[in-house]
Amino acid sequence: MKHFLLGLMIAPFFTLHGTDREVSSSFGGWKDTLVRKPAFFEGEVRPEKNTPCFNGAYYRKAVSSKDVWLGIAGTVVLPKITFDAGRKNDRQPGQFLDNPSVYMGGNMNGQETDVGLTWAVTKDEQGRISTERKAFRPFFRRTAYTSTGQKDIWQNAPASREYYWYPGEEVRMSLRVVKDGKLRMLVEGAGKRYEADFDADGYKMGGVGEFKRVNAIDQVRNEGRPAQPTLTRVENAVWKETVFFRMHKGKVIAVPMHKGRFTDMRCPDVKYFKISADTRQEELGAETISIYGGAR
Repeated sequence: MKHFLLGLMIAPFFTLHGTDREVSSSFGGWKDTLVRKPAFFEGEVRPEKNTPCFNGAYYRKAVSSKDVWLGIAGTVVLPKITFDAGRKNDRQPGQFLDNPSVYMGGNMNGQETDVGLTWAVTKDEQGRISTERKAFRPFFRRTAYTSTGQKDIWQNAPASREYYWYPGEEVRMSLRVVKDGKLRMLVEGAGKRYEADFDADGYKMGGVGEFKRVNAIDQVRNEGRPAQPTLTRVENAVWKETVFFRMHKGKVIAVPMHKGRFTDMRCPDVKYFKISADTRQEELGAETISIYGGAR
């Protein structure tokens, strides 16, 4: 994920659905379209065995093959966070140079998107913005799409308590192409909900693309550089299930992100991660992830 500093939302570029149940049914009903067998469809593209890491952070990414995927969804218990007290952000008193995030994303026709939760500042009932980051808040990032002139952009949900999530809370997260040039995201759980549509010209119904799930310790002002040594720990993020959305015989279905459907990336090195899953969990796209910036 691009390592940006998330502030308060200014001018929204999306459509926010809030509690519109008709709209949300396209996510809430994905289990009705779940297809567990066969393990692979005829002609399904298999994922790469290895993919190069991108410098700048500690992250575990599970990424699909490049195929007729339309999105990704999953349920996660948010991790416990312990910051390295020696890595304070000199430009933002009260904040750290390490920043946890749990998110999803995709790439279609070269346009990258990231959506999900990042550790962010909050606003209290008197309108005062916290100096420190205190809760997970939803965010969206889109890179430019040169074919149409669409610009890159990032945005985060309003700093309002109905959009704050905390370690230990269970969250359902989704990203899906709903029509040509339109993505829909959902973050829902613990009695809170954020759902929005975003323009992304590179994404097409029936198009070829890849989708990912990421747990990370992002590092401020460090993109493209080697991950900086840190004692920050982000522990016990529990994914209970993960599915990919796919176009199949003219219909959108959901399929488990089982062990054979994704490339396992642990960057910059496997030694910074503890990941556990039994055979049953591997069939569901379920696992427990801990990240240790100082290695285990």
